[in-house]
Amino acid sequence: MASVTAVCIVHELRKDSGYFGVTGIDKRPQPGKVKVTKYGLRGDVQADRKHHGGIDQAIYAYGQDDAEFWEGELGRELPAGWFGENLRIEGFDVNAARVGEVWRIGETVLVEVTLARTPCGTFARWVGGDDERGWVKRFFEAGRLGTYLKVLKTGTIAPGDAVTIVSVPEGTPAVVETAFL
Repeated sequence: MASVTAVCIVHELRKDSGYFGVTGIDKRPQPGKVKVTKYGLRGDVQADRKHHGGIDQAIYAYGQDDAEFWEGELGRELPAGWFGENLRIEGFDVNAARVGEVWRIGETVLVEVTLARTPCGTFARWVGGDDERGWVKRFFEAGRLGTYLKVLKTGTIAPGDAVTIVSVPEGTPAVVETAFL
């Protein structure tokens, strides 16, 4: 059974040399229930809503298996939130989810899979700057991108909540396939 291992929101805005001058990539796990609105998790912030946020990118989900893969590749622990994700999920491959697929998280929240994450310069700087040259390309080519989710029904979510696939549309691509189109 798939479940949420962590629900993460921005810990603090950090200075960043990118266009906006700040980033909300520093996400940290929350111990209890977090309210979900149509724009994402209460208390979360996206500095660049054009590329990270808004209705179709309200929540970013990343797989525990993918995080463990990168722990092996990078030789360090990567705690929940390290990828800038709002949800760390175990039990199924979030990259194989189909565009338009609907998930129930916990008892009330419904979300729809919209698109894969596109790694950016902010993410590269967060990961380690010069220490991880080529990070964006490496992350992208590994196909372990995670998925953005649109909120269809609000409510609350918490660590340990079940993630259930409610519906899968026929003929739509896997979210990771959309990144390579």
